[in-house]
Amino acid sequence: MGRKAKHGTAEAPLREAAPAPHWKKLRQGDRVRVLLAPGFEASGLVDAVTADHSAVWIDFDGGRGRTLLHCSDGVDIVLQEG
Repeated sequence: MGRKAKHGTAEAPLREAAPAPHWKKLRQGDRVRVLLAPGFEASGLVDAVTADHSAVWIDFDGGRGRTLLHCSDGVDIVLQEG
């Protein structure tokens, strides 16, 4: 039998899996903006944060649902002012 080989694996570099320093300030109930891509953002409330702050549950405004975001997803989460 032949060896098991992985074909078609992605050759893109892995994203850093450490949260940005400002993610460590996020707390349940904080109002935030999620910057998805240049020109695209959504607002919502922080529903939960993992102990290491690498993953954050956001409940989006307008009934858009709740989603889990990881620090390696390529999005940014910033506190809304005011």
